[in-house]
Amino acid sequence: MNRSLLFALGFFFLWGNAATAAEKTHWGYTGHGAPERWGELSENYALCKTGKHQSPVNLSGTVKANLNAIDFSYRPAPLRVVNNGHTIQVNYPKGSFITVDGRDFALLQFHFHSPSENRINGNAFPMEAHLVHADKEGNLAVVAVMLTSGKVHAMLDNVWKHMPASAGGKASPAGVEINAMDLLPEDKRYYRLSGSLTTPPCTEGVRWFVMKAPATVSGKQADQFRSTMGRHTNRPVQPVNARVVLE
Repeated sequence: MNRSLLFALGFFFLWGNAATAAEKTHWGYTGHGAPERWGELSENYALCKTGKHQSPVNLSGTVKANLNAIDFSYRPAPLRVVNNGHTIQVNYPKGSFITVDGRDFALLQFHFHSPSENRINGNAFPMEAHLVHADKEGNLAVVAVMLTSGKVHAMLDNVWKHMPASAGGKASPAGVEINAMDLLPEDKRYYRLSGSLTTPPCTEGVRWFVMKAPATVSGKQADQFRSTMGRHTNRPVQPVNARVVLE
């Protein structure tokens, strides 16, 4: 089994948060397993406390740069949605990817947080979508899309109709397709920085591409997500430290 396949399987396991692993670590967003304690829950989570390139962040004090456009090559795919107890996640099959700086990153899955994890010039949003990718060497790239209050998001409406109500639930409705392209705003300019996973083990070295323009989500859709999760699902912003945020 090659390294990229091993990585993909491991990453799906991480984001799927198999019940056994979740029960052993008890990480979450409130109480004993809240974000400020993640680094103390397991030695494997030490970076959550000691890391210097952690995500999310407040995107401000940016530096102008000649950033290459991201080439999005997402295909329609059968809906495969999971409630892993921490978020609602849509797993994506092979064949969809982004190309940036001449490197391809395959789309593995996308998931949501509420309220937003990253902030833009101090401003938070009702929700944030993370489209998670990996290249053949296992390097991660996340495209983040802020979701602001507005009209109903048609693609999310399709996902929400089949959203499992309880942790561990899965749905693969026959004949239902979605396209990750529909999550993206028309304006695809972005902020770029190096960061981490926003959940344990808070692995660093993740390429972050945060879309400047938001997409919209209706108040009812945001409420349905929060009601299903039963709480907020965002890690507080982390220090930028010596990092540079490019735009």
